[in-house]
Amino acid sequence: MPSTELRVASFADLDARTFHDLVRLRVDVFVVEQECAYPEIDGRDVEPGTRHLWLAHDGAPVAYLRILAEPDGSARIGRVVVAPAARSAGHAGRLMAAALAGVGDRPCVLDAQSHLVDFYTRHGFTVSGPEYVEDGIPHTPMRRKR
Repeated sequence: MPSTELRVASFADLDARTFHDLVRLRVDVFVVEQECAYPEIDGRDVEPGTRHLWLAHDGAPVAYLRILAEPDGSARIGRVVVAPAARSAGHAGRLMAAALAGVGDRPCVLDAQSHLVDFYTRHGFTVSGPEYVEDGIPHTPMRRKR
């Protein structure tokens, strides 16, 4: 895929069309492709400490993640997604590197789909608890300390 542009924004800085396109990507993969009926709009997108990171190609998002500010001061990475047509191009790795640069030295947590544990391990995360099933998909809690 030709070049993609990294974008970062708070909810307040997103226009309606961009937010729509980001949520559409998340829904297309998590709800439709992975067949998980869950509340995708969970209220956390609009929190002042949330940062949305995505890669855009010709203005359209092809990969996305969000960073949440947790009450204990740690960061939580979630909703890591790559559009099917854009997979295997390194987009998730590029987004993770950008996210972790933004997180800096703060502790960071995530709940990985278990088949992706090795991917997150390459980014400095370690398993921090037992595997569990959420929405029919095995997940593994992970933590990154600096």
